[in-house]
Parts: sequence; structure tokens; C-alpha cells
Amino acid sequence: MNKTPPVQRRRTKQIMVGNVPVGGDAPISVQSMTNTDTCDVDATVAQVRALQDAGADMVRISIPTMDAAEAFGHIRKQIEIPLIADIHFDYKIALAVAEKGVDCLRINPGNIGKEDRIRAVIDCAKDKGIPIRIGVNAGSLEKDLQKKYGEPNADALVESALRHCEILDRHNFDQYKLSLKASDVWMTVEAYTKISKLIDNPLHLGVTEAGVLRAGTIKSSIALGHLLMAGIGDTMRISLAADPVEEIKVGYDILKSLGLRKKGINFIACPSCSRQNFDVIKTVNALEARVEDIDFPLDVAIIGCIVNGPGEAKVADIGLTGGTPNHLIYRDGAPTGKSNSESLLDKLEQQIRDKVIEEKAKADATGSTETARVQLNPVS
Repeated sequence: MNKTPPVQRRRTKQIMVGNVPVGGDAPISVQSMTNTDTCDVDATVAQVRALQDAGADMVRISIPTMDAAEAFGHIRKQIEIPLIADIHFDYKIALAVAEKGVDCLRINPGNIGKEDRIRAVIDCAKDKGIPIRIGVNAGSLEKDLQKKYGEPNADALVESALRHCEILDRHNFDQYKLSLKASDVWMTVEAYTKISKLIDNPLHLGVTEAGVLRAGTIKSSIALGHLLMAGIGDTMRISLAADPVEEIKVGYDILKSLGLRKKGINFIACPSCSRQNFDVIKTVNALEARVEDIDFPLDVAIIGCIVNGPGEAKVADIGLTGGTPNHLIYRDGAPTGKSNSESLLDKLEQQIRDKVIEEKAKADATGSTETARVQLNPVS
């Protein structure tokens, strides 16, 4: 049962990144970026596949050289999901990866160079139906903006973004999305909030260089949670100094907590106390590892005692309430059996997998395997 109120999402123009729609009424997509040497094709392919297995909708790859562009062609042949090329300064690299099947170009038109080079990239993108992401970062603002504002702030980010938008608009290219990232939560929120009132192109959310796993997750959750609850955002990346797979997991957890994506198991688990009748932390961690392969959305409540256990179990797909001498397992809000601690994990996993089979059959009949409680509002 989804108890969260619907988010009033900002209505944006929809673009296509490969076969993934971004903007409009499409689900908010989750992406990450490889951190391998792009020229190491095997390592990069392995990491992209790991990200895909974790649920990534698309993956960005840095292409700093023409050798990397050549390697990208070999990577593209082995990967099914959309790939985004991250390119700076050298317009010839953008042209090269466009020929090799890239699904999106992440550039800043202003640092590509002279007008004829910008036009070459835009004409190529038009010809091949490739969208562009304008990526503005607080750490790499134009020198005149640094001088004008003294230090990075939201207004500087917005002005930089609008400059790049103007270049694309002037060349009649509207298939682009936009990001305005800072490592500061307040600056990030303010910049995205301001730009959302000025353009209707899709917005790519992120706190850049957010930090290590725990601190970066918290920082990103605060900033992106604020924006998403305000209806702002069409695709997102959680930038962590950690395994990129963790970025995908955190991204989905943020969206699931707001009812914006339902993918995989949503665990409701108590922090445990002396009332617990089984080891809650050990059990939920072991169960999460066992069912990581499941991408179908289910709510699973693991509660150690009878204080909150029955109430949480009754509104979950699968629930567990700790008891003495046996624990009570629920399915669809009703008691379905008992278990001792020794067989608890096996029985819970079986209940989850049986429920997934049942729900998938229902979803296939209706043509929907993922739900999002979303209403659309026009950009204001």
C-alpha cells in the first residue's frame, strides 16, 4: 500500500535518450557514470552491465580522447541500455561518438569552441536524433561569471545555463535536458528551483561531488528530496565517491520513498530494541541480499515485536511480526503462517517470491509493472 500523497510534477517537454523517455509523464529515470578507464573496454562493459543489473535506466561514460571514442564504439556493440557520452572542449570527439551509436551527448555548447564547431555538433545531433545534456557545474563556471558574482551561487548557475540554452535555441535545437549542479545543498536547490520557472526542458538532478557513501547519500537525499517533492526533476544521478552501483540503489530508494518509482523490494524494518524476538538487523540485511535480483515492487515489513508489527504487516505485501515462541508471517495483510527463527529467512524469501509471481501475472494482464503516483502541472 502506498501511503504517500501524489507529487504534483512539473510538466516538461519529453525527449528520448535511446529508448528511454525523459520528461513529460515518463517515470523519473535513474542513471550513473562509469569510473573505469574507458579505453579498457572489458572493464567498462562489465561495470555498465553491473549498473544495468542494479536497475540503471542509462549510463554515462567519459570520452576524453579520440582513443576513448574508438573504445566507445566497441563498448556500444556489447551494451543494450542507452549510453551517454561525457565530452568537453573537443567537438571532434562528439562527432566521432555520434557515428558510433551514442544515445545522448553531455556537453556545454559554450566550451566547444567557435560557432562553426558548435553548429557541426548540433547538425550532427539533429541528423542522428541524438539529444544533448547541458551540464552546468559550480566548480567550472565561466570566468566572467566568476568575476561578476565573486563566487559560485544559484544566480550564476542559472545565468550560465541560460547562455548555453540560448546557443541551442538559436540553432533551432530543442532536444536537450539541463543540469545545474553544486556540491552545496542550498545552492543546488535554489538553482534548480529558479531554472524550473524559466524553461520547460527536462531537468537532470544531482548534487555534484556529494561525498562518500553515507554523507553523500544524506546530502543528495536532502537536496533531491526537496526538489522532487516540489515536482522538479525528470532524471537523476547520485554522485558518490563509492561503487557506482550504490548510486543506482540510493537513487531508487529516494524515488521509492516519495512514491515516484516502485522498483524492487521496499523494506520497512524497525531499528530493533530489547523487545525484539529475533535479530531484526541481521535478518533484514540477509533477506535484502537474497532478494536483490527482484526488481518487481513489493512492500516487505520486518518488525521485531508485537507493538508495531501487526499494524505494519497489515499494510504491507509481506509482513513479519516477532513473537514467542514463533514469529507470525503475513501476506496481503492477513496472517499466513508461523516460523521459528531458524527457518525464518527461507520462509520469508519463499513468500516474497510467490507473491512476485502472483503480482507479475496481474501486472502482465494490465500491462503495467511499475506505478508512480504522479500528477502533472504545467511549468510556471
